[in-house]
Amino acid sequence: MIISTQTEKLAKEYGLEVAVEMLADAGFDGIDISMFDITSPIFGDEYREYAQRLVVLAEKKGIKYVQAHAPFGGGYERYSNVLVPLLPRAIEFCSLVGIPNIVIHPLQPGRYYGNESDIFDTNLEFYRNLAPIAKSFGVKIAIENMWQRHSVTGQIVDDTLADPNELARMYDTLDDPETFTVCLDIGHVALCRREPEDAVRIIGAKRLGCLHIHDVDYLLDLHTLPGVAKINWMNVLTALAEVGYSGAFNLEADNFYRGFLPEQYPIVAKFMADISRSFAEKIETLVK
Repeated sequence: MIISTQTEKLAKEYGLEVAVEMLADAGFDGIDISMFDITSPIFGDEYREYAQRLVVLAEKKGIKYVQAHAPFGGGYERYSNVLVPLLPRAIEFCSLVGIPNIVIHPLQPGRYYGNESDIFDTNLEFYRNLAPIAKSFGVKIAIENMWQRHSVTGQIVDDTLADPNELARMYDTLDDPETFTVCLDIGHVALCRREPEDAVRIIGAKRLGCLHIHDVDYLLDLHTLPGVAKINWMNVLTALAEVGYSGAFNLEADNFYRGFLPEQYPIVAKFMADISRSFAEKIETLVK
């Protein structure tokens, strides 16, 4: 099983190309390109040349680009008006560097409870409108489970697709397995007071194309290394083995770098890779 990780923290510190080199040297097999910086060359005029440099770099370092995360953040209005128009470029860039799956957040227009059906239908249309673009570039859109904060208590609660049954229904209703897959965010499942292993089994291998793996304490979106907080990882690994998950063991755990000095990041990255390798090998053992 390939182990991979997002580039967000290291790319912010050193730039994407240096980040790729560091992660390859740390022992990762794959890269999840974080496309959060909209001033990146990814969204500039010379993006094709930039993509080619990344392809050459990956070949040199013996690493693959296995998935990407499209831009998100800043609330519904910014996402809809500023970031969604950038999604065609993000999808095209994935095609240029050979990335098979790009995670694209659903629309989160506001209060979820009481509006579940309308929000589901809104996102069904949203993803269907993106489908021709994804098809034209041969890239799959990965749909992710989300959360929001309660407007009064501030507690993390369900948002669209948080319920794994709803996430499965979105994928099934889209009914286009050549264009869509599911990215199950393990930490998000736990934050919405569900057990991740149950969600893995509900989604199943046919729907599950990629993962966001990080640990949480069931209260805060920690995005830290698995094993550091409270998720029962043995249960998660067992479920992944049972359903026959065949994608990458992909970390979205860059908050683990916090507290370390920048010059220590290569050491931290190697430790993260070693832990990921151990988890991935455990899955393979459980499959046998």
